[in-house]
Amino acid sequence: MTALLTARDVCQRLREAALGVLMFNRSETPADTGLVAVDIEGWRLLLDFEGGRLHHCEQCRCPDGREWQFNSRYGTDPVNLLSTWELAQIENLLKL
Repeated sequence: MTALLTARDVCQRLREAALGVLMFNRSETPADTGLVAVDIEGWRLLLDFEGGRLHHCEQCRCPDGREWQFNSRYGTDPVNLLSTWELAQIENLLKL
């Protein structure tokens, strides 16, 4: 059985993108969903981004196939682990 990703694994990719260490590419998604697909060097994330604010990470899949899913009742959201500056950097990347 393959181990699942943790919120910290996903947060680390977001941090590295915020710092410019990893390439951050936004994919085109329907605007009415409020969800934005991004690729961070093979890590595919679906982010809840609406009104210029990043609310949470919905899901993530890394290149080796491991996954992380948002659970509003249990667990930690990777976005909540970001510093204020890191969150602002990711929001700026999402606005571009």
